[in-house]
Amino acid sequence: MTSKAIAEIRGATSLDDLYRIFNANHLTAGWHKKRSSLWPEPRTRFQPQNWSYAEAAQAMDRAGEWMSTEDAERRNLLMFNPVDDNDYDTVRTLVCAYQMIKPGEYARTHRHTANAMRLILDAEDGVFTVVNGTKLPMRKGDFLLTPNWYWHSHFNEGAANAYWIDFLDVPLVHRLEPMFCENLPQAHQQVTSEPDPDTCPFVFGLEQMIAELEKAPIGADGNRRHRLDIDAYIPTVAVTYIDVPAGGQVAEPRTTASRIFSVLSGSGSAQVGERGFEWTRGDVFCVPSWHAFAVTAAAPSLLLEVSDEPTLSKLGFFISDAARSL
Repeated sequence: MTSKAIAEIRGATSLDDLYRIFNANHLTAGWHKKRSSLWPEPRTRFQPQNWSYAEAAQAMDRAGEWMSTEDAERRNLLMFNPVDDNDYDTVRTLVCAYQMIKPGEYARTHRHTANAMRLILDAEDGVFTVVNGTKLPMRKGDFLLTPNWYWHSHFNEGAANAYWIDFLDVPLVHRLEPMFCENLPQAHQQVTSEPDPDTCPFVFGLEQMIAELEKAPIGADGNRRHRLDIDAYIPTVAVTYIDVPAGGQVAEPRTTASRIFSVLSGSGSAQVGERGFEWTRGDVFCVPSWHAFAVTAAAPSLLLEVSDEPTLSKLGFFISDAARSL
């Protein structure tokens, strides 16, 4: 604080005078701040939302008539939450997007601080990704990891459009501010290995996941769950497969975690907070922090849940409404 400010403080004749001096020196009186900084329980402006794969695929097909992956680095549709001026984040810490690549196209190589994961919805032979030189097929139902700062690119050498869902922790990186991104000077990275996808730690095949679910015990809610062991590669998120029988339900009270669900198979309905909607294969819906939810399967269904629970748990911030002590 300058000597001028000190003189002004000494000459103040009221609190209002002091407030003006504080503000000019980038200080706020804690008893006079514009808004509360503490509140009794979590609150969020993010809302429950759902998105249709059928609609998104149709939209990307039409967009593909006018633009290629040379016009835009990725042909994707971001699923954003309509809060404030946001046009990117799906929930506070995560974003997901539908992406499509046409036969003969490639998405050029880049890398970034944010972690990325992909759930392949529809792809024929010849569709693959390269992650830090490792060539991995993108098969229908596969779940693929792209850890932070790994070079990655996508290719379609098949005969049909390929579609998948991207999940990234970009919003978390935005809030913590360590974002870096870099394009490879050449369009393609060199392929240095092509491992068996069934043993590669970056690939979780659908058949393998179904086998793991069949070995999993039936929970108290009648569902089977299999949580992926990915903390060594992507420590910020949890990925859980949930096998729900017809008529079964996945329900939880409010927690501080934010979640995104995608549907590998089946159909049903969801009630998230005060919002209800239907879902089917390929659809996506989100459960923002501190929203109770109930997901009901009309047919045998396989769901994938991506959440920021590990980040919150590591920080000591994960709390469930059912377990908290007042």
